[in-house]
Amino acid sequence: MRTLPGVDTILGSEALSRVGARGEVPREAARAAIEAERERLVAGGEGADARRVAEDAASRAEQMLRPGLRRLINATGVIVHTNLGRAPLMPAAVDAALGACNLEYDLGAGRRGSRRAHVAELLCALSGAEAALVVNNNAAAILLALSALAAGREVIVSRGELVEIGGGFRVPQILETSGARLREVGTTNRTWLADYEAALGPDTAMLLRVHPSNFRMSGFVHTPADQELAALARAHHLPFVHDLGSGTFGPLPPSLEAASSSPARALADGADLVCFSGDKVLGGPQAGILLGSASAIERAARHPLARAVRIDKLALAALEATLLAYRAGHPEQVPVWRMIHAEPEALRARAEALATRLEGLATATIVDCEDAVGAGSHPDQPLPGVALALQSPHHAPDALAERLRRGALPVVAVIARGQLRLHLRTVDPGDDDALAGAVADALSVP
Repeated sequence: MRTLPGVDTILGSEALSRVGARGEVPREAARAAIEAERERLVAGGEGADARRVAEDAASRAEQMLRPGLRRLINATGVIVHTNLGRAPLMPAAVDAALGACNLEYDLGAGRRGSRRAHVAELLCALSGAEAALVVNNNAAAILLALSALAAGREVIVSRGELVEIGGGFRVPQILETSGARLREVGTTNRTWLADYEAALGPDTAMLLRVHPSNFRMSGFVHTPADQELAALARAHHLPFVHDLGSGTFGPLPPSLEAASSSPARALADGADLVCFSGDKVLGGPQAGILLGSASAIERAARHPLARAVRIDKLALAALEATLLAYRAGHPEQVPVWRMIHAEPEALRARAEALATRLEGLATATIVDCEDAVGAGSHPDQPLPGVALALQSPHHAPDALAERLRRGALPVVAVIARGQLRLHLRTVDPGDDDALAGAVADALSVP
């Protein structure tokens, strides 16, 4: 035990100095490394090695200071992956908000301004809405709309739309939290306009349509058209609120377009208020967007809850950059848009190039596959994709997947039919070289 180095010796070592940390982190790392060496000696190990202890302390300090959030390569084929950061953002998405910025300052007038102004005009121009408001996510947008327009009164919703989505978001519970009362109409699979009309009364505050998110009903089903609900609401001087879930301002592939309701179309069909996510098919940051009549938006903006759910400057800057790309007619600048529109031929060419670079390290096979938009958008409209299937002579698929996740640049892949697969749709072409290097490292022995 006398051979154990002291804390001050380890703190003064070259290895720990390379970490560049000050304060308690180096001291905690040194103590932990010395304790680990003491346990080794108690277990019968030979004399302590100060250099080994110092390197161990440096490694521990680096681990303590390593960010929990890390950049990775998404090779799952799910574009908006809720576990992997949702929508990948444009490189310029947050540049404007890195330092001081005019978040709530009017540069022309030289006085306090409104954070709403930065994207409201863009959203109105892109959608045709009278007014717009942005909050921190779509769940908050719905909660705010209900709280501002229907608290203490009834909201009519079809039973087929009383859904639960990820994270335990349930429409009945959101209604209860907002202070509104749920009035269910119709049945699970069939709801008619007459069902809504029969439920109308002096206590009715709103007609609400909810996007089903990550499931679809088919077969013996019916629901009124948006125009029908809008006309009914208008005849009774009630707001018709449409939760789209996701929406975008650029064209989608034909397979997705038919199943989509764009914000502009929903407003044109008569919705007084439309809510949707800033990420998903729009490709921006997580945010909740409310579009609609000036009166409905103003009531939401003046509600006390609006401040509690307002968007922060980083997300606002990212959303503005994304909207500007659509406004300029360049949706291809948005990574999600590019991934959704990637053609299988281009994906196959990239897979072939990657396979060539991995020759001799693994058996690489190019396979057709199905990719997905993700985050509850278009759950039954897969995108035709191309993946590179790898089989290593030294590592089973599960072990190889773990090695990829634990690499210096983590790669998240999928295992299908006993193979590890890398889906190229969700890998930015600019990351192909990094992907090849990460896979080569994972395939190395041991």
